[in-house]
Amino acid sequence: MPNPQLSIMVVDDTKFSSAVIGHTLSQAGYTDIRFASSAMDALAMHEQRPASVMVADWLMPEMDGLELTTRIRQADEQSDHYTYVVLLTAREGDNVLGEAFDRGVDDFISKSAMNEQLLPRIYAADRTSQLINRLLDENRLLAVNNAQLEAHNLVDSLTAIGNRRYLLQRLSDSLRNVEARGGACCLLVLGVQNLDELSNRFGEDVRQELLKGIARRLQQLVRPTDVIARVSNNAFAIVTLADDPLECKPNSFRRLHDGLNLKAFKTSEGYLSVRAGMALGSASQRQSQADASAWLEQVEQQLEQAYATNLITEVP
Repeated sequence: MPNPQLSIMVVDDTKFSSAVIGHTLSQAGYTDIRFASSAMDALAMHEQRPASVMVADWLMPEMDGLELTTRIRQADEQSDHYTYVVLLTAREGDNVLGEAFDRGVDDFISKSAMNEQLLPRIYAADRTSQLINRLLDENRLLAVNNAQLEAHNLVDSLTAIGNRRYLLQRLSDSLRNVEARGGACCLLVLGVQNLDELSNRFGEDVRQELLKGIARRLQQLVRPTDVIARVSNNAFAIVTLADDPLECKPNSFRRLHDGLNLKAFKTSEGYLSVRAGMALGSASQRQSQADASAWLEQVEQQLEQAYATNLITEVP
């Protein structure tokens, strides 16, 4: 059974041919039929409302059916739509048809057999266009859902610890805690200076092994109440609360610095050592109104100095 709502566009510079095609389609029950007398008119109409099936003459002045098909494919790419293109042709030969298929044409109707071929080809075009456009809609919905999930995701997929979004949420919570109860919030950023060097030498698998190993070791070294997250390609961050601002000093975190720099990590390429730099920031009750994102970036900027000095660098 035909789909009466199928959007069909007939493109032919010959009015008699268009009328014959239109009459045949109308008699079959199709109601959404538009007519264009040139390829340029068809493109303008298609831009206003894309057609599901386009029946076009191959030979037309100014722009032929092949060029029209190319332009339709370009337009469809921008709108996540698929138009099934059928060309009317009196041309024969495998080479000619092969070129047309390469240009994106879906099917052909021979003008000499149009009375017998038109409706069966339109039925097939209807099924195919519905299937492709349904898949495009499902893919678009899937992409939207994935984007929404990603926007709310709080876990780093590689290390299974928190990601940057998670760290910022917990950092904001910690700053509010300090504002309400006093004490201090310590923010430590740990960067792996030679990660790219090791990755270039040993490959991506080893890079991932090292990142997972660093995450596990940090989890062993920090307190259960501390927050740990991977905040960038080669950096981690830790948030911890202290009763006294004096506890947010480099000596309090020396064990983390030594734990990463003095003990190698076991990988598939053997035991490898990393060079980790650490930058430290602290916020007391008077500073608890700091913006979490801006503060994290400020501490991250001190990593270069930490790499250069091999010391835990405090944010001034």
